Amino acid sequence: MRWDELRNTDEQGSASAPALFGASAVTRTFDTPEFRGITFHEVRARSLVNRVPGASRMPFAWTVNPYRGCSHACVYCFARKTHSYLDLDTGVGFDTQIVVKVNAPELLRKELSSPRWQGQHIAMGTNVDCYQRAEGRYRLMPGILTALRDHANPFSVLTKGTLILRDLDLLRSAAAVTDVGVNVSVGFTDEELWRTVEPGTPAPQRRLEVIRRLAEHGIPCGVLMAPVIPFLGDSPAQLRTTVRAIAAAGATSVTPLALHLRPGAREWFFHWLRRHHPGLVRHYEALYSDGAYAPRWYQRRITRQVHELAAEYGVGPTGPAQARRITDGHAAATREPEPRERAGENRCTQLTLL
Repeated sequence: MRWDELRNTDEQGSASAPALFGASAVTRTFDTPEFRGITFHEVRARSLVNRVPGASRMPFAWTVNPYRGCSHACVYCFARKTHSYLDLDTGVGFDTQIVVKVNAPELLRKELSSPRWQGQHIAMGTNVDCYQRAEGRYRLMPGILTALRDHANPFSVLTKGTLILRDLDLLRSAAAVTDVGVNVSVGFTDEELWRTVEPGTPAPQRRLEVIRRLAEHGIPCGVLMAPVIPFLGDSPAQLRTTVRAIAAAGATSVTPLALHLRPGAREWFFHWLRRHHPGLVRHYEALYSDGAYAPRWYQRRITRQVHELAAEYGVGPTGPAQARRITDGHAAATREPEPRERAGENRCTQLTLL
């Protein structure tokens, strides 16, 4: 989408001041118990499959994001900066001004049908959560998953949302024809921390239940243990409690990711920190004095501790790898092993960020 090309016109038809949305966009405000205080900006996107910048640390090249802004309201969300590109606030505005690409399913189907598209892996939920609360109203993901399945296009989904359970059948049918990776984000299990730092998300225990349900339906699910929050969720006891709960839920892998604070997220997180933990402000200023990422020694320490705990509790591989094909028990037992499996290559859940 090229938001700067969307302009209003005055009565003479000439372009007036730049506007966020054009005449084809509809803005509605829902004042209901479920969506009180949230504004949905319904727009028709011009493109949907996005190339990840080459300088990115992400292990994938293409993404699909049917929403911008996120009612999960995670105070640390790195995607907050993207709202400034739309002239929207990166704080409360990011949490309450949700852009909905209402034509996402049909647009994706069109782009996947293009002769220029070569069937590369598509990652979803890596910017804002595609299973946030708005998805319960707009139901964009069933059409998106159906398009990916019909084109046998490999994909992965990362979410904190329980709504993914609605699409179990679609995930299974897609996995019958292509590689599918499913990951749930659970950075900690401390409910007091959750209520203030991730106020719009399902509780950690509900996310762990999602992992159990996926496993029961033959869908392997990895965990992105993110973020590990310095001084608040990174003690040895807290890490152990979280990894133990992840293992008990049946996760196939666990990948830790220390908190990072990019511009936009950094300001909002420090605003939250001063309100809830003012004594930690100077510690954070020192820890993140060199930029958005925690020092390498800190990242390595967290990674080592989590990997050791994962091995202790029997959670599977955690290194970067390809997507895992979801299969039912019978198919897994009877299918012919793929060449790399015959050679003993480890295949684990695709989306790992370290």
